[in-house]
Amino acid sequence: MIKTRLCEILGIEYPILQGGMAWIADAELAAAVSNAGGLGIIAGGSRSEEELRKEIRKCKELTDKPFGVNVMLMMPNAEGIIKVCLEEEVPVVTTGAGNPGKYIPAFKEKGIKVIPVVASDALAKRMERIGVDAVVAEGMEAGGHIGKLTTMVLIPSIVRAVSIPVIAAGGIALGEQAAAAFALGAEGVQVGTRFLAAKECNVHPKYKERVLKARFNQVTVTGITTGHPVRLLENKLTKKFAELEFSGAPKEELEELGRGRLRLAAEKGDVDWGSVMAGQVVGYVNKEESVEEIVRDIMEGAERTLKNLCGKFSPFQETK
Repeated sequence: MIKTRLCEILGIEYPILQGGMAWIADAELAAAVSNAGGLGIIAGGSRSEEELRKEIRKCKELTDKPFGVNVMLMMPNAEGIIKVCLEEEVPVVTTGAGNPGKYIPAFKEKGIKVIPVVASDALAKRMERIGVDAVVAEGMEAGGHIGKLTTMVLIPSIVRAVSIPVIAAGGIALGEQAAAAFALGAEGVQVGTRFLAAKECNVHPKYKERVLKARFNQVTVTGITTGHPVRLLENKLTKKFAELEFSGAPKEELEELGRGRLRLAAEKGDVDWGSVMAGQVVGYVNKEESVEEIVRDIMEGAERTLKNLCGKFSPFQETK
């Protein structure tokens, strides 16, 4: 099976991370991914400090393998969330929506690995300078908040810019897609949308059903005019967004419309007016599987694809 530097750095068997999906990624999902050989991640941004502490301790009961917590640095309680991560000595912290620089010394003192999500080579270089252990390079194919570059363009640009491991995210649900990421120089992959259909994922059944039935052409993007685009499945909410955006509605009105919508879908099951976030790969996700089956399928598929390609396109083949 494929092994990279990332496996050694994080103490995991396979170079695959589960995305820290807000209101979705809990201790059960994270522990299942870690037990399957990858790195499971608990969403920290959607929880209070005490809620997160309970999830971390629950995860420790469910697995003795490394796992992580995702911290959204723009959240009002980010300081408290980080304090909990330090006190509980979680093995890995992934960060988004901000610069983790001022927290690096405290994380290093506790032996916690730090992996920020980046969307450009310039930001990746800055993160390497402040001492992070790896970066997640997330292309615009991902579900949720997205950047401007595709994964195919973004990964090699960041691989060339930094010497630390690069983890590819956005548009990865199959072994072939993971193989493409490795071919581009990534040393790991992060998967979100496919784990939504995992048996161990506790997202609301209506959300999961919507993902399982979705077609590729039902994925859209809202919030482009606000500067904070979000990829999700089409529904009444996205149509209302489009109506307001095309009519020139102010940014404040659009932001108010979007507030609390992910929780509405993920916890309450309102798939009409909630944000059903999913990536462009959603059309490949059409059956519920165990986390172990998902991890094995992606990693074995990646290895098989790379071996087949080496056989078909050997650089040592003679040409006639």
